[in-house]
Amino acid sequence: MMHNFNAGPAILPEEVFNAASQAILNFNDSGLSILEIGHRTNAFEAVMAETRQLIRELMQLDNDHEVLLLHGGATTQFMQIPMNVLNENETAAYTETGTWSGKAIKEAKHFGEIAIAGSSKDKNYTYLPKQLSISPAAKYLHITTNETIAGTQWHALPYDCGVPLIADMSSDILSRQLDFNQFDLIYASAQKNLGAAGVNLVVVNQHLLGKVSRKIPTILDYRKHIEAESMLNTPPVFAIYVVLLMLRWVKNKGGIAPLEKMNMAKADLMYRTLDSLPIFQLSVAKEDRSLMNAVFTIDHKELEKEFLSVCTQHGIVGIKGHRSVGGFRISMYNALSLESVKAITDLMIDFANKKG
Repeated sequence: MMHNFNAGPAILPEEVFNAASQAILNFNDSGLSILEIGHRTNAFEAVMAETRQLIRELMQLDNDHEVLLLHGGATTQFMQIPMNVLNENETAAYTETGTWSGKAIKEAKHFGEIAIAGSSKDKNYTYLPKQLSISPAAKYLHITTNETIAGTQWHALPYDCGVPLIADMSSDILSRQLDFNQFDLIYASAQKNLGAAGVNLVVVNQHLLGKVSRKIPTILDYRKHIEAESMLNTPPVFAIYVVLLMLRWVKNKGGIAPLEKMNMAKADLMYRTLDSLPIFQLSVAKEDRSLMNAVFTIDHKELEKEFLSVCTQHGIVGIKGHRSVGGFRISMYNALSLESVKAITDLMIDFANKKG
């Protein structure tokens, strides 16, 4: 049995793989592959409609919020958001909490002034800023709810920030219960909890839009995508279908609440194990540890290589840390079982005992 801890593209449920595989060969007994059906056909229009409706249902969205399924990953949204929302003479507030928020800040600077509302750069992004400085005149506050590389996650969300709240939820979307209507814009690339890479979810409060003076290229204008119900151009058909399969899986599990409970159990087992074994080091502040990505190191490089080798021998893959920081990263997305977490924690205990 393989235990897949990849950070993204990441593990998907077996039943999703099975259904997606069948659709490639024969979609809904049509005799055609999902890869070749027309996006304007009734068959795919039904896929798009059900996908958007399930997102609304699972996130309990109000009528002010629109659901879009767009091309491009979260990186596209780093520039598309300020292009649609921020004028050149205006300021937006951003929290600086890791690699991904840093990339969002870099792109936003092309479209207006950026103020850092709070930063954890001084301690290498090992914590989240607790006191934010946000001007009432800021057009919005942008946060990255889960930093996959740093291993931090916002548990106390700044709902009361006083300005529109925008969040990159690429790595923790649908993993825990939130008041999604408190956000004016949410975006999430689909390669972790949401589905296969190639499509991006955007949930936007329509009242946020239409307030910039610049001309926006049609393909980058959220309003045009809303009018076309995410069919402005040929959508990423197969990736959207995998999102639909994932949403059905979430609903069949009972929705977000049971998944959150399981995610907390997985993270609790992982962090209790790490805290009990001195051979492994965690630098992330305890109150800010991510439920999705546990990041840690071993002091000795030779032991790192040995631990990776032992894990590979036991069918445990995807635990090597991001190339920019090294170490290890255990990603525990919705589809990962508690059994997989137990498999690696048992191995960690055995490895530590042998090296202790």
